[in-house]
Amino acid sequence: MTMIDLLRERLDSAGYTVDAVLERITDAGQEGLLRNSTTPALVALGDDRDPLATLIRLFPLHRGVPMADVRAALPVDESVALGLLAVEGDGRAHATVDIRPYGFETSGGPVSRWLVSDHTPGLDHDRTPMRPDYVLGASPASTTLAQLSIPDEVASALDLGTGCGVQSVHLATHASRVTATDVNQRALDLARLTTGLNGLDVDLRKGSLYEPVAADRFDLIVTNPPYVVSPPSTDAGRLMYREGGFRGDDLVRAVVEGAPARLNPGGTLQVLANWIVTDEPWEERLAGWAPPGCDLWVIERERLDPFAYIEMWLADAGLAGHPSWDDRYREWLDYFGELGVRGIGMGWITVVNAERTDPRVVIESWPHEVAQPVGPALSAHRRATGQAAAPDRDLLAARWVLRDDVVQETFGRPGAADPEYVILRQGAGLKRAMRVDTAFGGVMGACDGTLPLGAIIGAVAQLLDEDAASLTGRVLPRIRVAIEEGYLDRS
Repeated sequence: MTMIDLLRERLDSAGYTVDAVLERITDAGQEGLLRNSTTPALVALGDDRDPLATLIRLFPLHRGVPMADVRAALPVDESVALGLLAVEGDGRAHATVDIRPYGFETSGGPVSRWLVSDHTPGLDHDRTPMRPDYVLGASPASTTLAQLSIPDEVASALDLGTGCGVQSVHLATHASRVTATDVNQRALDLARLTTGLNGLDVDLRKGSLYEPVAADRFDLIVTNPPYVVSPPSTDAGRLMYREGGFRGDDLVRAVVEGAPARLNPGGTLQVLANWIVTDEPWEERLAGWAPPGCDLWVIERERLDPFAYIEMWLADAGLAGHPSWDDRYREWLDYFGELGVRGIGMGWITVVNAERTDPRVVIESWPHEVAQPVGPALSAHRRATGQAAAPDRDLLAARWVLRDDVVQETFGRPGAADPEYVILRQGAGLKRAMRVDTAFGGVMGACDGTLPLGAIIGAVAQLLDEDAASLTGRVLPRIRVAIEEGYLDRS
């Protein structure tokens, strides 16, 4: 049995899972950790010294633990050899990294794993600066990327900029072969522990962007690259997990433009990204990133002004209250002034290697609520884009079904005989809404897979005493939109 196998066995035997940890630290402990305070969780543990309590103290709470308790919970010699524990002179052990249980849902049911990363910065108001090669654990960004990643079964997947390996853990549930890269050697070391601890066979390679996979192609690439738009700095002062050292948003652009050479036909790149907004219309600027022959879909989920953006990332680096705050703030403002930054867009970028002469480029802002996980909806959109572009005769001959989650909402004055307008609203995916008139609403409502679309339009035209050809000309462009936006599925 290898050292990593022995460690896995001990974590299993202690019941070190998300649910077990949350039960022991209680809701108050969990809320405290969200505030970077360990006290509520420590109070909940009390004097407990069983293996699970020891693991919680060592890793999420980052506390020293007496060696007798550690030996009851972990293989100490093996953990020290793996670089997970340090034994202090006072006879206590401290964790040098964070091993945290991590759970998520898949189409096949719940999955329980562990992630190995550096400890949460700022825990209990610790102001120790983060090391440049700091490795982030599960974060809101990594969770968002996992939720928007398409869950389709694929032969090959690339986790570009793997960090602690969280995306590889997800990809391994639906990809036959997973490759993960990072420019940060420490990230690769911890990702190797993550994948090994979970018994996953992931090909880990060191290098920047697509360099380590220059001879490979993939069906799916997912990445949460170091996209923070920050002033250039030396490698010694750069936080590698968030800052790539590129000018402006050139790193994200390089990821997007380099995708076709690394994607199989029909393959997909998904990026969680930031981009700068200047006086140039942002839609036109990002549309210019579209690789030839590829569909590009950009969804801006949020936009921050330069001040809010700078303050967010200075605080993320642990510089709140630090003497360098003002100087760093001014440096960042000067850099944004040089770039002409008026704001920072944050959102999702999807590239599909469609290999078409008329690729679809959609740049939109959607700050509204979505239904997570949104990955299945993004996967459906990839297929729907091709269906919506079909010739008129094919659309009219096909049988379409209004999606089950679509509901009709009517708006008007109370007591009025007829509503002022009618909305079709999605309950899943992006939760879009579409205003419909009587004719278009009638056609959409009749799409139950029984009749071809052409027959439905003809029947509605007869009911409304309209010319069928004229109604077809008015309705068909809106049907294309309804297909692409996920209101209709092909029967």
